[in-house]
Amino acid sequence: MRRVVVVGTSGAGKTTLARELARRLNVRHVELDAIHWKPNWTSTPSDQMIVEVSAALDAADADTGGWTVCGHYGQVRQVTWGRADTVIFLDYPMRVVFTRVFARTLRRWWRQEELWNGNRERLRDNFFSKESLFLWVISTWRIRRRTTPRLLRDPQFAHLRTYRFRTPRHLERWLNAGAQ
Repeated sequence: MRRVVVVGTSGAGKTTLARELARRLNVRHVELDAIHWKPNWTSTPSDQMIVEVSAALDAADADTGGWTVCGHYGQVRQVTWGRADTVIFLDYPMRVVFTRVFARTLRRWWRQEELWNGNRERLRDNFFSKESLFLWVISTWRIRRRTTPRLLRDPQFAHLRTYRFRTPRHLERWLNAGAQ
């Protein structure tokens, strides 16, 4: 593994895993949320996102000969999955991801943690808005479970080694065994 993409629903632990794998593999970590979210929660247009992700992967390849990417952005799938050698799908139960998102959101809000480009969690948006991260998790969880395996079977991604973890314990065992 030298070029790894970690996918799954928000709250599954994509960023945490991708950072840990980057450390273990001695490669650069590329966080798609940091590229996508500009100041004031402004989304990067798809064509610009493709350019920025490609540049980040090129820089990581030149610097460390590999990378880990965390994120499930369809508009850059051809770039990330096309160049990856491994995709890891964190396919955890709803109770796991929702609990994690809830706890993480409260922690980030309480500590006023900066996420990307000056953005911070806003409880009002997450609890009382149609842009709620909680609603996003509920609406995408089942879709990700259904579409990700189908995408991984697509012949254009036949070169990928794939792992699907259904519990954090299963992932932990794999990591402890040396993540091969």
